[in-house]
Amino acid sequence: MPEMHHFTYGLITPLLAYVASCLGAATGLSATSRARAATDTKTRAAWLLVGSVAIGGTGVWVMHFVAMLGFTVSDMPINYDIPQTVLSALVAVVVVAIGLFLVGFGGDRPLWLISGGVVAGLGVAAMHYMGIAAMRMSGHMEFSLPVVGLSVLIAIVAATAALWLSVNVRGRAATLGAALIMGIAVSGMHYTGMAALTITGNAGVPTSGTTAIDLLGPLILGIAALTVALIFVVLMWPNEDEMRDQQEFEARMQRQRTGITPPARRGARREPTAPRH
Repeated sequence: MPEMHHFTYGLITPLLAYVASCLGAATGLSATSRARAATDTKTRAAWLLVGSVAIGGTGVWVMHFVAMLGFTVSDMPINYDIPQTVLSALVAVVVVAIGLFLVGFGGDRPLWLISGGVVAGLGVAAMHYMGIAAMRMSGHMEFSLPVVGLSVLIAIVAATAALWLSVNVRGRAATLGAALIMGIAVSGMHYTGMAALTITGNAGVPTSGTTAIDLLGPLILGIAALTVALIFVVLMWPNEDEMRDQQEFEARMQRQRTGITPPARRGARREPTAPRH
């Protein structure tokens, strides 16, 4: 049986994969916080789409394939099918978008949260196994169904938690902490899924596909560049607290222009009025 190596280059690939996952999660959560503060449907939808690309594209898909750069099989070169690999990226973004839009407009009510978590979790798991199925090699791939089931369960739980965080996390420190946790969950799902894989057969050269560095290198760099651009967009846009302060400031200015004063707070002391003559 060919020997599989998940950490061919040591801890470099898993650490880079984890960093990519955390970066995508942090960017996505920052985008969803701005979606919550949006005052119109189009702006909210745009921010949710940004979050979907960041979480699904970088946090999930890039994490998976950066980790796969460290996966090798002894005496068995691995190529990748281009259409199937690209399709797996689209699947990751679309299923995360479905989940974010469900909770982005429906809130964290159990029905929307669980529905979104199941859809996104199953989709993330599907992306993972599509990515594995996109490998072209001379060996034959077999999977342990119990371990596959465990990886799918982890994906659903992680996706549900991510959606809850997208609705409830506020503040930079909380966003960073949530991103670190999401990175652990996505990485855990990936390596659990990889543990389900067994490769049998004889060593040989794959008959089709493109080498990992020729295909994954440009794709990963392209999505990473897009993520950097999204980070700049997120950083340039005011966050949820800043937008709330701006709205309150504009409301005060509007009241001053119209001469309308806000109602006195309950329990506030009233100034005595001069007696009428």
